[in-house]
Amino acid sequence: MIRQRKSKLDDATIMRLIDSQLVPLSHMSEIEINKIRKEIPLRMNRGMTFVVSPEPDKEAVAFIHFLMHGELLYVDMMAVTTKEQRKRYGQTLLHQAENFAVTRGCKRSKVMVDEGNTKGLQFYQKNGYIIIRYIMLSRCYELEKRL
Repeated sequence: MIRQRKSKLDDATIMRLIDSQLVPLSHMSEIEINKIRKEIPLRMNRGMTFVVSPEPDKEAVAFIHFLMHGELLYVDMMAVTTKEQRKRYGQTLLHQAENFAVTRGCKRSKVMVDEGNTKGLQFYQKNGYIIIRYIMLSRCYELEKRL
């Protein structure tokens, strides 16, 4: 089932997913990663987070965090536990976020994918995102999709 994040139930799992699925793909230094790790609780409260969980009060197995600014949906983070990958949870969460954003006036979506994250790049391209540019400073690709 897909539901909104429940902080007390989901935040520890989300942090584990970030540490196991996203941090290893990052090109940031350990100091930068630790700084961002401290900011994640505030970051999570600024946007919207959907999770996939087997039952309403069970631990999440996947999440997507996103923000909306006017007509722009910005996919901030998304991860799926290793054993639950290849079950379309990522695609389902992405579509849920996009549909939610469209109902609130968003017309396009953006996401940043780290250099070297080939699976992530392929995933977003399969879901209609197009590479707009490579940002050398942060070593990531910016992708966009019309909603």
